[in-house]
Amino acid sequence: MLLIAYVALLTIMVFLITIGGLGYAAHRYPALVQPLMVALTAAGVLIALLVGLAAVLAVPGLL
Repeated sequence: MLLIAYVALLTIMVFLITIGGLGYAAHRYPALVQPLMVALTAAGVLIALLVGLAAVLAVPGLL
């Protein structure tokens, strides 16, 4: 259980650092805003699919 908490905290920290870096890049180089939006949307869709798949696989008898 403690390992899950550590992984969750690490994931949140990496997410915040990444979002901060992308925000800085978009502020510094405005031409990057549209490609960053496309990349973040694609990454969000992939993460949602992976989380959904993990949830389905975690519950026995769903498949």
